[in-house]
Amino acid sequence: MTRRLTTIALALAFALALTRCSSTTPSATVSSVVVTGSTVGVGLTVQFTATATMSDGTTQNVTSAAAWQSSNPAVATVALGLVTGVADGQTTITATYQGLSATDVAQVAG
Repeated sequence: MTRRLTTIALALAFALALTRCSSTTPSATVSSVVVTGSTVGVGLTVQFTATATMSDGTTQNVTSAAAWQSSNPAVATVALGLVTGVADGQTTITATYQGLSATDVAQVAG
């Protein structure tokens, strides 16, 4: 019985030592977001994209994860970055990802 308790105590001590010695690499955080798009015709669609630059210098396409908004839905609407031209004019398209926002202008021409 004493040997069994000693073995359990040693195993617990070893596990505790490993936990304290292990280091975790912090994951990269979002440093900035950029939105890119182009002109769209009335009744047509064009895909805008949102790209996040991470704190480690890498980039990620976050188009499907971003929240999208059009400043003037009477000119163009947007869902998941897909901009649909409604009427001639221009509107600002905004993508927000992890609290950071970026914009691009959508020019709609009939």
